[in-house]
Amino acid sequence: MSKAKKPDQIVYNEDTERYDASLKPYATNVGAPAIKVTDNSTWKSRNIDKANKQIKTKYLELKAEYDKMMQELEYNMLVYNSRYSFEPIIGETYHLYRDKADKPFLSIIAPSDCNFDYIGSFLLNSELIWKKVEV
Repeated sequence: MSKAKKPDQIVYNEDTERYDASLKPYATNVGAPAIKVTDNSTWKSRNIDKANKQIKTKYLELKAEYDKMMQELEYNMLVYNSRYSFEPIIGETYHLYRDKADKPFLSIIAPSDCNFDYIGSFLLNSELIWKKVEV
């Protein structure tokens, strides 16, 4: 069975066998304005640049946070692997020194009160993490 071809200006859907011009999201009339593609290349390039800057900034923030975390990890390993013969109290500041054999040891003696090879001062926080502090 052959179907007669409809004229070009008629909007007929052969799958549903219906006229569906009113269902289209665009004008189907021959006299309707032409559909023109707008040039959005400047918008794209401007927003690509903004998005890239935003992503780069976020990356730099994450990298700085990672570097800070790695520094804390190194300090924790240094202090926990040092020699001390007492149980540190949470919230107290302790001082890390190097002995004559170049081994680290933890002390309650402040750097101003001794002549040991001073490495740094550390505070044991409530999460049992050693935080470097300035004395």
